[in-house]
Amino acid sequence: MGSLLTRAWRYLVAALTGRVEEAADPKVQIEQAIQEAQDQHRQLTQRAASVIANQKKAEMDLDRAMQELEKVNGSTRQAVLMAEEARAKGDERKALEYTNTAETFANRLVSQETTVETLKQLVLQSTQASDTAKTAVDQNARRLQERLSERQKLLSQLDQARMQEQMNAALESVSATVGRDVPSLEQVRDKIETRYARARGAAELQADSVEGRMLEVEQASMNVEARARLEEIKSKLGIAAGTTQAAGEVTSGTTQASPAPPPTSERTPVTDADTTP
Repeated sequence: MGSLLTRAWRYLVAALTGRVEEAADPKVQIEQAIQEAQDQHRQLTQRAASVIANQKKAEMDLDRAMQELEKVNGSTRQAVLMAEEARAKGDERKALEYTNTAETFANRLVSQETTVETLKQLVLQSTQASDTAKTAVDQNARRLQERLSERQKLLSQLDQARMQEQMNAALESVSATVGRDVPSLEQVRDKIETRYARARGAAELQADSVEGRMLEVEQASMNVEARARLEEIKSKLGIAAGTTQAAGEVTSGTTQASPAPPPTSERTPVTDADTTP
């Protein structure tokens, strides 16, 4: 029973994790990864700064201990000289006092030399640790810079992928049916082309029929009557026929103007029999 619950729990965790990964924005995940890398680099830099500070402090302690060692060494030598001078003058009491003082300085000198040696080892170790910390910071800085460059590349690829997805969706929406009752663009185009072809076919049939030819003859007769009426009006206005012919030549270019038809009273009316082909 316990193993079954454990497997069910792991399955639930895996399912929830997968859904979160699917719903997560890749751009946000990239920024989170960069932010985490920057935080790690900041923490590493702080630790390295602490190591370097310890090295600097050890060096300052060593310098101070060296100065103290020189001072104690000088005091020891001075006490020995003063003891010898007092002994030379026959002042044994002073000589003994200076000798005891010299021994005290000698003990302090030995202790200071031990301190100096300890500080030298500490400085050596802190220097090595400082160099290691600096190297680690430099390497991590390069990795962080690489991640920053990779972020720009990934963001560019992500924008391109989103644009391509939108283009694909737009193309699919154009070629696919939008809903159940809405026809696709291809279906509408086929319907329009079918109606256009049917209309053109009907027009061609109408033009080739007897009714079509009759309409054409009637239109020609109307044109003849219109031209005759126009010439009659021009004749009444006193416009010469040559002017009309010249105007016709200018208008048509190479077409010769027809002579003016007789007046309307003398013109034989056109009948349906005369216009029948």
